[in-house]
Amino acid sequence: MKDLTPERSSLDPIEVASRDEIEALQLERLKWSLRHAYDNVALYRERFDAAGVHPDDLVSLADLAKFPFTVKDDLRAQYPFGMFAVPRDQIARVHASSGTTGKPTVVGYTAGDVDIWAQVVARSMRASGTRPGDIVHVAYGYGLFTGGLGAHYGAEKLGCTVVPVSGGMTPRQVMLIEDFKPSTIMVTPSYMLNILEEYRRQGLDPKASSLNVGIFGAEPWTNAMRAEVEAAFDMHAVDIYGLSEVMGPGVANECVETKDGLHIWEDHFYPEIVDPETGEPVPEGELGELVFTTLTKEGMPVIRYRTRDLTRLLPGTARTMRRMEKITGRSDDMIILRGVNLFPTQIEEALLATEGLAPHFQIELFREGRMDAMRVHVEPLLGHSDAVEQADLGAELQRRIKDMIGLTVAVELAEPGGVERSQGKARRVVDNRPKP
Repeated sequence: MKDLTPERSSLDPIEVASRDEIEALQLERLKWSLRHAYDNVALYRERFDAAGVHPDDLVSLADLAKFPFTVKDDLRAQYPFGMFAVPRDQIARVHASSGTTGKPTVVGYTAGDVDIWAQVVARSMRASGTRPGDIVHVAYGYGLFTGGLGAHYGAEKLGCTVVPVSGGMTPRQVMLIEDFKPSTIMVTPSYMLNILEEYRRQGLDPKASSLNVGIFGAEPWTNAMRAEVEAAFDMHAVDIYGLSEVMGPGVANECVETKDGLHIWEDHFYPEIVDPETGEPVPEGELGELVFTTLTKEGMPVIRYRTRDLTRLLPGTARTMRRMEKITGRSDDMIILRGVNLFPTQIEEALLATEGLAPHFQIELFREGRMDAMRVHVEPLLGHSDAVEQADLGAELQRRIKDMIGLTVAVELAEPGGVERSQGKARRVVDNRPKP
Protein backbone atom coordinates (compact mmCIF):
# COMPACT_ATOMS: atom_id res chain seq x y z
CA MET A 1 0.00 0.00 0.00
CA LYS A 2 1.11 3.54 -0.72
CA ASP A 3 2.20 5.86 2.08
CA LEU A 4 -0.65 8.37 2.09
CA THR A 5 0.24 10.28 5.26
CA PRO A 6 -0.92 13.88 4.70
CA GLU A 7 1.60 16.68 4.90
CA ARG A 8 1.36 18.39 8.29
CA SER A 9 1.12 21.75 6.52
CA SER A 10 -2.14 20.61 4.89
CA LEU A 11 -3.92 20.11 8.23
CA ASP A 12 -6.28 22.64 9.77
CA PRO A 13 -4.36 24.38 12.60
CA ILE A 14 -6.97 23.27 15.17
CA GLU A 15 -6.23 19.60 14.39
CA VAL A 16 -2.81 19.94 15.99
CA ALA A 17 -3.52 22.74 18.48
CA SER A 18 -2.77 22.25 22.18
CA ARG A 19 -5.42 20.69 24.41
CA ASP A 20 -5.74 24.02 26.23
CA GLU A 21 -6.54 25.77 22.94
CA ILE A 22 -9.04 23.11 21.92
CA GLU A 23 -10.82 23.14 25.28
CA ALA A 24 -10.98 26.94 25.37
CA LEU A 25 -12.64 26.93 21.96
CA GLN A 26 -15.01 24.16 23.05
CA LEU A 27 -16.09 26.08 26.15
CA GLU A 28 -16.78 29.22 24.13
CA ARG A 29 -18.78 27.32 21.51
CA LEU A 30 -20.58 25.18 24.08
CA LYS A 31 -21.88 28.29 25.84
CA TRP A 32 -23.21 29.55 22.52
CA SER A 33 -24.82 26.22 21.60
CA LEU A 34 -26.62 25.83 24.94
CA ARG A 35 -27.93 29.39 24.73
CA HIS A 36 -28.98 28.93 21.09
CA ALA A 37 -30.88 25.74 21.94
CA TYR A 38 -32.51 27.23 25.06
CA ASP A 39 -33.63 30.42 23.35
CA ASN A 40 -34.98 28.83 20.16
CA VAL A 41 -36.16 25.25 20.84
CA ALA A 42 -39.14 24.84 23.17
CA LEU A 43 -38.16 21.27 24.14
CA TYR A 44 -34.75 22.36 25.39
CA ARG A 45 -36.16 25.32 27.28
CA GLU A 46 -38.69 23.05 29.02
CA ARG A 47 -36.10 20.34 29.77
CA PHE A 48 -33.49 22.76 31.11
CA ASP A 49 -36.05 24.52 33.29
CA ALA A 50 -37.38 21.20 34.62
CA ALA A 51 -33.84 20.12 35.50
CA GLY A 52 -33.13 23.45 37.21
CA VAL A 53 -30.28 24.38 34.89
CA HIS A 54 -29.66 27.39 32.66
CA PRO A 55 -27.07 28.02 29.92
CA ASP A 56 -25.39 30.55 32.25
CA ASP A 57 -24.63 27.66 34.66
CA LEU A 58 -21.98 26.34 32.27
CA VAL A 59 -18.70 27.69 33.63
CA SER A 60 -16.48 24.71 32.78
CA LEU A 61 -16.72 21.80 30.35
CA ALA A 62 -17.48 19.49 33.27
CA ASP A 63 -20.67 21.49 33.93
CA LEU A 64 -22.24 19.99 30.81
CA ALA A 65 -23.04 16.86 32.87
CA LYS A 66 -25.67 18.93 34.75
CA PHE A 67 -27.79 19.26 31.61
CA PRO A 68 -30.41 16.70 30.51
CA PHE A 69 -29.91 14.16 27.73
CA THR A 70 -31.60 14.16 24.34
CA VAL A 71 -32.71 10.80 22.88
CA LYS A 72 -34.06 9.66 19.54
CA ASP A 73 -37.64 9.51 20.84
CA ASP A 74 -37.42 13.25 21.58
CA LEU A 75 -36.74 13.89 17.90
CA ARG A 76 -39.59 11.62 16.83
CA ALA A 77 -41.97 13.38 19.23
CA GLN A 78 -41.06 16.75 17.65
CA TYR A 79 -41.71 15.49 14.10
CA PRO A 80 -41.34 17.11 11.67
CA PHE A 81 -39.73 20.48 12.48
CA GLY A 82 -40.08 20.94 16.24
CA MET A 83 -36.32 20.67 16.92
CA PHE A 84 -35.33 23.42 14.49
CA ALA A 85 -33.69 26.47 16.11
CA VAL A 86 -34.10 28.83 13.17
CA PRO A 87 -37.18 29.78 11.13
CA ARG A 88 -38.07 27.11 8.59
CA ASP A 89 -37.26 29.39 5.65
CA GLN A 90 -33.63 29.51 6.86
CA ILE A 91 -33.31 25.72 6.58
CA ALA A 92 -31.39 24.92 3.40
CA ARG A 93 -31.72 21.14 3.54
CA VAL A 94 -33.63 18.40 5.37
CA HIS A 95 -32.47 14.83 5.95
CA ALA A 96 -34.29 12.08 7.82
CA SER A 97 -33.90 8.54 9.09
CA SER A 98 -35.71 5.68 7.37
CA GLY A 99 -38.49 5.68 9.96
CA THR A 100 -38.75 1.87 9.91
CA THR A 101 -39.73 1.80 13.59
CA GLY A 102 -42.17 4.72 13.47
CA LYS A 103 -41.92 8.37 12.54
CA PRO A 104 -38.54 9.28 11.03
CA THR A 105 -36.16 11.57 12.85
CA VAL A 106 -35.86 14.79 10.84
CA VAL A 107 -32.70 16.90 10.76
CA GLY A 108 -32.45 20.43 9.39
CA TYR A 109 -29.37 22.30 8.14
CA THR A 110 -28.80 25.96 7.41
CA ALA A 111 -26.52 26.89 4.53
CA GLY A 112 -23.79 27.45 7.15
CA ASP A 113 -24.37 23.96 8.57
CA VAL A 114 -24.06 22.40 5.11
CA ASP A 115 -20.76 24.21 4.61
CA ILE A 116 -19.36 23.08 7.98
CA TRP A 117 -20.52 19.53 7.24
CA ALA A 118 -18.63 19.63 3.94
CA GLN A 119 -15.56 20.93 5.79
CA VAL A 120 -15.49 18.12 8.36
CA VAL A 121 -16.03 15.47 5.68
CA ALA A 122 -13.23 17.00 3.62
CA ARG A 123 -11.03 16.93 6.73
CA SER A 124 -11.98 13.29 7.26
CA MET A 125 -11.12 12.40 3.68
CA ARG A 126 -7.76 14.15 3.89
CA ALA A 127 -7.02 12.24 7.11
CA SER A 128 -7.88 9.05 5.17
CA GLY A 129 -5.27 9.77 2.52
CA THR A 130 -7.46 11.35 -0.18
CA ARG A 131 -6.00 14.39 -1.93
CA PRO A 132 -7.37 17.33 -3.93
CA GLY A 133 -7.72 16.26 -7.57
CA ASP A 134 -8.41 12.60 -6.74
CA ILE A 135 -11.41 10.83 -8.25
CA VAL A 136 -13.84 9.67 -5.53
CA HIS A 137 -16.39 6.91 -6.14
CA VAL A 138 -19.34 7.51 -3.78
CA ALA A 139 -21.36 4.31 -3.32
CA TYR A 140 -23.28 5.45 -0.23
CA GLY A 141 -27.00 5.84 -0.81
CA TYR A 142 -28.22 9.28 -1.89
CA GLY A 143 -31.49 10.80 -0.69
CA LEU A 144 -32.75 11.38 2.85
CA PHE A 145 -29.92 9.15 4.18
CA THR A 146 -27.00 11.46 4.98
CA GLY A 147 -24.25 9.21 3.62
CA GLY A 148 -24.29 9.95 -0.10
CA LEU A 149 -24.72 13.73 -0.06
CA GLY A 150 -22.45 14.10 2.99
CA ALA A 151 -19.63 12.28 1.20
CA HIS A 152 -20.38 14.11 -2.05
CA TYR A 153 -20.18 17.65 -0.64
CA GLY A 154 -17.08 16.77 1.38
CA ALA A 155 -15.27 15.41 -1.67
CA GLU A 156 -16.14 18.53 -3.65
CA LYS A 157 -14.98 20.76 -0.77
CA LEU A 158 -11.63 18.92 -0.78
CA GLY A 159 -11.31 19.60 -4.51
CA CYS A 160 -11.93 16.08 -5.78
CA THR A 161 -13.76 14.77 -8.83
CA VAL A 162 -16.92 13.02 -7.60
CA VAL A 163 -18.56 9.99 -9.20
CA PRO A 164 -22.03 9.93 -7.53
CA VAL A 165 -22.85 6.25 -8.14
CA SER A 166 -25.00 5.60 -5.04
CA GLY A 167 -25.66 1.98 -4.00
CA GLY A 168 -26.81 -1.08 -5.94
CA MET A 169 -26.12 -2.41 -9.45
CA THR A 170 -22.88 -4.03 -8.27
CA PRO A 171 -21.59 -5.08 -11.74
CA ARG A 172 -21.92 -1.43 -12.79
CA GLN A 173 -19.95 -0.36 -9.71
CA VAL A 174 -17.06 -2.56 -10.80
CA MET A 175 -17.26 -1.34 -14.39
CA LEU A 176 -17.07 2.29 -13.31
CA ILE A 177 -14.17 1.63 -10.93
CA GLU A 178 -12.29 -0.09 -13.74
CA ASP A 179 -13.12 2.58 -16.34
CA PHE A 180 -12.99 5.82 -14.31
CA LYS A 181 -10.09 4.69 -12.09
CA PRO A 182 -10.98 6.41 -8.79
CA SER A 183 -8.37 6.41 -6.06
CA THR A 184 -10.96 6.56 -3.23
CA ILE A 185 -14.22 4.73 -2.62
CA MET A 186 -16.74 5.76 0.06
CA VAL A 187 -19.17 2.96 0.90
CA THR A 188 -20.58 0.83 3.72
CA PRO A 189 -18.14 -1.97 4.63
CA SER A 190 -20.72 -4.71 4.01
CA TYR A 191 -21.37 -3.41 0.48
CA MET A 192 -17.61 -3.25 -0.17
CA LEU A 193 -17.62 -7.03 0.35
CA ASN A 194 -20.25 -7.28 -2.42
CA ILE A 195 -17.98 -5.27 -4.71
CA LEU A 196 -15.06 -7.56 -3.86
CA GLU A 197 -17.22 -10.60 -4.61
CA GLU A 198 -18.22 -9.10 -7.97
CA TYR A 199 -14.55 -8.52 -8.85
CA ARG A 200 -13.87 -12.21 -8.27
CA ARG A 201 -17.03 -13.25 -10.13
CA GLN A 202 -15.84 -11.30 -13.18
CA GLY A 203 -12.35 -12.81 -12.92
CA LEU A 204 -10.76 -9.41 -12.22
CA ASP A 205 -7.84 -8.90 -9.85
CA PRO A 206 -8.90 -6.35 -7.21
CA LYS A 207 -5.23 -5.65 -6.46
CA ALA A 208 -4.89 -4.27 -9.97
CA SER A 209 -7.66 -1.71 -9.42
CA SER A 210 -6.92 1.98 -9.03
CA LEU A 211 -8.28 2.12 -5.47
CA ASN A 212 -5.86 3.35 -2.80
CA VAL A 213 -8.34 4.34 -0.06
CA GLY A 214 -11.65 2.95 1.15
CA ILE A 215 -13.59 5.15 3.59
CA PHE A 216 -16.12 2.88 5.28
CA GLY A 217 -18.92 3.90 7.64
CA ALA A 218 -22.62 3.73 8.57
CA GLU A 219 -22.29 0.38 10.37
CA PRO A 220 -19.89 -1.29 12.82
CA TRP A 221 -17.09 -3.32 11.23
CA THR A 222 -14.08 -5.16 12.56
CA ASN A 223 -10.32 -5.00 12.12
CA ALA A 224 -10.60 -8.51 10.65
CA MET A 225 -12.73 -7.07 7.83
CA ARG A 226 -10.19 -4.27 7.41
CA ALA A 227 -7.43 -6.84 6.97
CA GLU A 228 -9.44 -8.79 4.38
CA VAL A 229 -10.29 -5.75 2.26
CA GLU A 230 -6.79 -4.27 2.49
CA ALA A 231 -5.20 -7.56 1.45
CA ALA A 232 -7.65 -8.08 -1.42
CA PHE A 233 -7.34 -4.58 -2.94
CA ASP A 234 -3.88 -3.55 -1.66
CA MET A 235 -5.58 -0.41 -0.35
CA HIS A 236 -6.04 1.43 2.94
CA ALA A 237 -9.40 0.84 4.67
CA VAL A 238 -10.30 3.53 7.20
CA ASP A 239 -13.32 4.15 9.39
CA ILE A 240 -15.55 7.23 9.23
CA TYR A 241 -18.19 7.91 11.87
CA GLY A 242 -21.28 10.04 11.99
CA LEU A 243 -24.99 9.99 12.60
CA SER A 244 -27.76 12.05 11.10
CA GLU A 245 -28.98 13.48 14.39
CA VAL A 246 -25.58 15.06 15.08
CA MET A 247 -24.58 15.95 11.50
CA GLY A 248 -24.03 12.92 9.26
CA PRO A 249 -20.72 11.31 8.24
CA GLY A 250 -17.65 13.31 9.25
CA VAL A 251 -18.05 13.56 13.03
CA ALA A 252 -14.90 11.46 13.48
CA ASN A 253 -12.43 9.62 11.26
CA GLU A 254 -9.39 7.39 11.43
CA CYS A 255 -6.06 8.77 10.29
CA VAL A 256 -4.45 6.67 7.58
CA GLU A 257 -1.01 6.82 9.18
CA THR A 258 -2.11 5.21 12.46
CA LYS A 259 -5.58 3.55 12.05
CA ASP A 260 -5.77 3.40 15.83
CA GLY A 261 -9.22 4.80 16.46
CA LEU A 262 -11.25 7.68 15.10
CA HIS A 263 -10.18 11.23 15.85
CA ILE A 264 -13.25 13.26 16.81
CA TRP A 265 -13.40 16.71 15.25
CA GLU A 266 -13.75 18.28 18.66
CA ASP A 267 -13.99 21.84 17.41
CA HIS A 268 -17.52 21.01 16.21
CA PHE A 269 -18.66 18.02 18.30
CA TYR A 270 -18.16 17.62 22.06
CA PRO A 271 -17.98 13.96 23.15
CA GLU A 272 -18.81 12.30 26.46
CA ILE A 273 -18.90 8.67 27.53
CA VAL A 274 -21.58 7.66 30.03
CA ASP A 275 -22.70 4.48 31.72
CA PRO A 276 -25.53 3.19 29.47
CA GLU A 277 -27.56 2.12 32.53
CA THR A 278 -27.14 5.09 34.88
CA GLY A 279 -26.27 7.90 32.46
CA GLU A 280 -23.39 8.94 34.74
CA PRO A 281 -20.09 9.96 33.12
CA VAL A 282 -17.39 7.27 33.24
CA PRO A 283 -13.65 7.91 33.68
CA GLU A 284 -11.79 8.61 30.44
CA GLY A 285 -10.65 5.37 28.83
CA GLU A 286 -13.55 3.28 30.13
CA LEU A 287 -16.12 1.68 27.85
CA GLY A 288 -19.57 3.24 27.76
CA GLU A 289 -22.18 4.96 25.61
CA LEU A 290 -21.11 7.80 23.35
CA VAL A 291 -22.91 11.13 23.85
CA PHE A 292 -22.50 14.17 21.60
CA THR A 293 -23.27 17.88 21.89
CA THR A 294 -22.97 19.99 18.75
CA LEU A 295 -20.88 23.14 19.11
CA THR A 296 -21.53 25.04 15.88
CA LYS A 297 -24.81 23.71 14.45
CA GLU A 298 -27.34 26.46 13.72
CA GLY A 299 -30.36 24.73 12.21
CA MET A 300 -30.74 21.96 14.75
CA PRO A 301 -28.37 21.96 17.73
CA VAL A 302 -28.37 18.75 19.78
CA ILE A 303 -27.49 18.75 23.45
CA ARG A 304 -26.09 15.60 25.08
CA TYR A 305 -27.51 13.29 22.42
CA ARG A 306 -27.33 9.63 23.42
CA THR A 307 -26.06 7.76 20.36
CA ARG A 308 -26.40 4.23 21.85
CA ASP A 309 -22.99 3.49 20.31
CA LEU A 310 -20.54 1.78 22.66
CA THR A 311 -16.92 2.93 22.67
CA ARG A 312 -14.29 4.63 24.83
CA LEU A 313 -12.42 7.94 24.61
CA LEU A 314 -8.64 7.87 24.19
CA PRO A 315 -5.95 10.56 23.90
CA GLY A 316 -5.03 11.87 20.46
CA THR A 317 -2.14 10.38 18.48
CA ALA A 318 -1.87 11.56 14.85
CA ARG A 319 -3.96 14.60 15.85
CA THR A 320 -4.31 16.41 19.17
CA MET A 321 -8.05 15.80 19.20
CA ARG A 322 -9.21 12.80 21.19
CA ARG A 323 -9.95 9.46 19.59
CA MET A 324 -12.90 7.17 20.00
CA GLU A 325 -12.25 3.46 19.83
CA LYS A 326 -13.78 1.62 16.88
CA ILE A 327 -17.48 1.05 17.59
CA THR A 328 -18.01 -2.50 18.85
CA GLY A 329 -21.78 -2.30 18.74
CA ARG A 330 -24.80 -0.39 19.96
CA SER A 331 -26.45 -0.77 23.32
CA ASP A 332 -29.75 -1.30 21.48
CA ASP A 333 -28.17 -3.82 19.03
CA MET A 334 -26.74 -5.97 21.79
CA ILE A 335 -28.12 -9.51 21.75
CA ILE A 336 -28.78 -11.10 25.13
CA LEU A 337 -28.82 -14.86 24.60
CA ARG A 338 -29.35 -17.03 27.65
CA GLY A 339 -27.80 -14.37 29.86
CA VAL A 340 -24.78 -13.71 27.62
CA ASN A 341 -24.28 -10.31 25.96
CA LEU A 342 -22.96 -10.44 22.39
CA PHE A 343 -22.71 -8.24 19.31
CA PRO A 344 -22.86 -9.06 15.58
CA THR A 345 -19.26 -7.82 15.23
CA GLN A 346 -18.13 -10.79 17.35
CA ILE A 347 -19.76 -13.20 14.91
CA GLU A 348 -18.11 -11.35 12.02
CA GLU A 349 -14.71 -11.69 13.68
CA ALA A 350 -15.15 -15.46 14.12
CA LEU A 351 -16.40 -15.83 10.54
CA LEU A 352 -13.50 -13.94 8.99
CA ALA A 353 -11.07 -16.16 10.90
CA THR A 354 -12.60 -19.29 9.30
CA GLU A 355 -10.94 -19.94 5.94
CA GLY A 356 -13.28 -21.32 3.29
CA LEU A 357 -16.33 -19.29 4.34
CA ALA A 358 -17.51 -16.14 2.58
CA PRO A 359 -17.67 -12.96 4.73
CA HIS A 360 -21.47 -12.65 4.41
CA PHE A 361 -23.63 -13.65 7.36
CA GLN A 362 -26.99 -13.14 9.01
CA ILE A 363 -28.01 -13.92 12.58
CA GLU A 364 -31.44 -15.43 13.17
CA LEU A 365 -32.95 -15.37 16.66
CA PHE A 366 -35.73 -17.86 17.36
CA ARG A 367 -37.45 -19.69 20.20
CA GLU A 368 -36.55 -23.32 20.87
CA GLY A 369 -38.97 -24.68 23.43
CA ARG A 370 -38.90 -22.11 26.19
CA MET A 371 -35.38 -20.91 25.43
CA ASP A 372 -34.10 -18.27 23.05
CA ALA A 373 -31.74 -19.69 20.44
CA MET A 374 -29.52 -18.33 17.67
CA ARG A 375 -28.68 -19.58 14.19
CA VAL A 376 -25.90 -18.07 12.07
CA HIS A 377 -26.49 -18.28 8.31
CA VAL A 378 -23.26 -18.33 6.29
CA GLU A 379 -22.08 -19.65 2.94
CA PRO A 380 -18.92 -21.29 1.56
CA LEU A 381 -16.58 -19.63 -0.86
CA LEU A 382 -16.70 -20.89 -4.41
CA GLY A 383 -14.64 -24.05 -4.71
CA HIS A 384 -15.68 -25.37 -1.30
CA SER A 385 -18.73 -27.38 -2.40
CA ASP A 386 -17.86 -30.77 -0.90
CA ALA A 387 -20.51 -31.68 1.70
CA VAL A 388 -17.99 -33.10 4.16
CA GLU A 389 -15.77 -30.01 3.87
CA GLN A 390 -18.79 -27.75 4.38
CA ALA A 391 -19.78 -29.67 7.50
CA ASP A 392 -16.25 -29.22 8.82
CA LEU A 393 -16.35 -25.48 8.07
CA GLY A 394 -19.66 -25.13 9.90
CA ALA A 395 -18.28 -27.02 12.88
CA GLU A 396 -15.14 -24.87 12.92
CA LEU A 397 -17.17 -21.65 12.93
CA GLN A 398 -19.43 -23.05 15.65
CA ARG A 399 -16.35 -23.81 17.76
CA ARG A 400 -14.87 -20.34 17.22
CA ILE A 401 -18.14 -18.69 18.26
CA LYS A 402 -18.38 -20.86 21.37
CA ASP A 403 -14.78 -20.01 22.29
CA MET A 404 -15.63 -16.30 21.90
CA ILE A 405 -19.01 -16.06 23.65
CA GLY A 406 -19.20 -19.26 25.69
CA LEU A 407 -22.40 -20.55 24.05
CA THR A 408 -23.10 -23.11 21.34
CA VAL A 409 -25.15 -21.65 18.48
CA ALA A 410 -26.42 -23.31 15.33
CA VAL A 411 -24.53 -22.66 12.07
CA GLU A 412 -26.31 -23.22 8.77
CA LEU A 413 -24.50 -23.14 5.42
CA ALA A 414 -26.42 -21.84 2.41
CA GLU A 415 -25.39 -22.24 -1.20
CA PRO A 416 -22.89 -19.64 -2.48
CA GLY A 417 -24.84 -16.40 -2.86
CA GLY A 418 -27.60 -17.66 -0.57
CA VAL A 419 -27.06 -15.20 2.30
CA GLU A 420 -28.86 -11.86 1.93
CA ARG A 421 -26.61 -9.22 0.41
CA SER A 422 -26.41 -5.59 1.51
CA GLN A 423 -27.22 -2.79 -0.94
CA GLY A 424 -26.42 -0.26 1.77
CA LYS A 425 -26.49 -1.00 5.48
CA ALA A 426 -26.39 -4.72 6.24
CA ARG A 427 -29.37 -6.36 7.98
CA ARG A 428 -27.32 -8.47 10.35
CA VAL A 429 -30.01 -9.67 12.76
CA VAL A 430 -33.44 -11.15 12.03
CA ASP A 431 -35.53 -11.67 15.16
CA ASN A 432 -38.10 -14.43 14.66
CA ARG A 433 -38.88 -14.86 18.35
CA PRO A 434 -42.58 -14.58 19.32
CA LYS A 435 -43.50 -11.04 20.25
CA PRO A 436 -44.35 -10.57 23.94
